[in-house]
Amino acid sequence: MFRTVLAGALAAVVMGAGMTAQAEVVSPEDQIKLRKAGYSYMSWNMGKIKAQVIDQSVAYDQGQILAAARTLDAIANSGMGALYGPGTDRQVGAQQTRVKPEMFDNFPDVAQLSAGLAAATGKLVDAAEADDRAALRTAFAEVGQSCKACHDKYRQR
Repeated sequence: MFRTVLAGALAAVVMGAGMTAQAEVVSPEDQIKLRKAGYSYMSWNMGKIKAQVIDQSVAYDQGQILAAARTLDAIANSGMGALYGPGTDRQVGAQQTRVKPEMFDNFPDVAQLSAGLAAATGKLVDAAEADDRAALRTAFAEVGQSCKACHDKYRQR
């Protein structure tokens, strides 16, 4: 419960005052580049968990699962909202984005979605620490649904 409340508060701060401060330090082109890298790294870690826990196409390694879950949780709580500064709703230089412009008018909703992702990745870490494969499958699905909820609303196809 504390982790969920903390994640919600953190998301609100990041999406508010923190965004302006970070956007001044990192150029719009680099903001897009960095957030794409973060999401790619999340995808890679989701793939490791999927291969071992869901598909079982790779031997299960609790240490790898825990590292991947912690990585996902760290990124979800890293303040990536600061990488959605003004002007990053369109191509900047060589960096293209698939974010829908309307996301920039709905930061309270985005903060709520971000808090949901942080809560879901927290559950994934808890399941990985407990080495509970059933809980891992459930938590993995929750993380995926959390990602999908944001993509469905704010990602161009």
